[in-house]
Amino acid sequence: MQALEGKVVAVTGAGRGIGREIALECARQGAAVVVNDFGGAADGAGGDSGPAYDVVEEIKALGGRAAANVASVADPAGAETIVADAITKFGGLDGVVNNAGILRDRIFHRMSHADWKEVIDVHLHGTFNVSKAAAHVFKEQNHGAFVHFTSTSGLIGNFGQANYSAAKMGVVGLSNSIALDMGRSNVRSNCIAPFAWSRLIATIPTETEDEKQRVERLKTMTPQKIAPLVTYLLTDDARDVSAQVFCVRKNEIFLFNNPRPIRSMHRSEGWTVESIGSDLMPAFRPSLQPLQRSAEVFPWDPA
Repeated sequence: MQALEGKVVAVTGAGRGIGREIALECARQGAAVVVNDFGGAADGAGGDSGPAYDVVEEIKALGGRAAANVASVADPAGAETIVADAITKFGGLDGVVNNAGILRDRIFHRMSHADWKEVIDVHLHGTFNVSKAAAHVFKEQNHGAFVHFTSTSGLIGNFGQANYSAAKMGVVGLSNSIALDMGRSNVRSNCIAPFAWSRLIATIPTETEDEKQRVERLKTMTPQKIAPLVTYLLTDDARDVSAQVFCVRKNEIFLFNNPRPIRSMHRSEGWTVESIGSDLMPAFRPSLQPLQRSAEVFPWDPA
């Protein structure tokens, strides 16, 4: 039996790259798929219905069921049409994959308000909009699965991506809250941080030798590597997996921890500015987190 036989899944940003591979894999595993893609450029400009319909045709050629949706996830009304299409065309909705995204990379002091807002609108507001639209369905039927896309740019750090990093960390907090709020309705919510070559990653600057080498490593990490874990998290086998953050890097899968206290120090008389400087910081300093980029935490070649 196929892992998603009889289920209906909506995948945002499914016209290209990672989203396309997820939609195809879900279809191979028996799911009917709503293929959502606004069809904009990597920076969100424009719109093209072609990619979404192309993927639908690919799925149908495999013998699967699919329907295209070209709404923008940044528009709450558009997000609601994704859920509505799943129900009207396939009779329900069992899983949502929030993958849609854009990039507007700028070093922080050069980042405009528009750069900030557009990225937050698609990644964070878009994830909320689609999840909110699906939440009522999931609650009423007493089951459902969310898979949201985060990034090591937020979990760890990267240059020139303050907007993207902030949005992706916001997605982690949102996912955790959904898992807490909707667990009683058998709804689970997880995040994946992907390493994969895509048109968004192709916008990374390659001015230095280190940047060029990093991009060459990224080219070996294809979008197909992400799809199996996403698909698994939508299956009934993953019913007890929620509020987790995974990472996929070629053939490697990582489980990230959530922030938790690692040191504490107590003074019965309370703290002063002076005692913090003389006692607290010397004790805490060996445990302070270093400032790092994602590439420094994952320095080895993809396996």
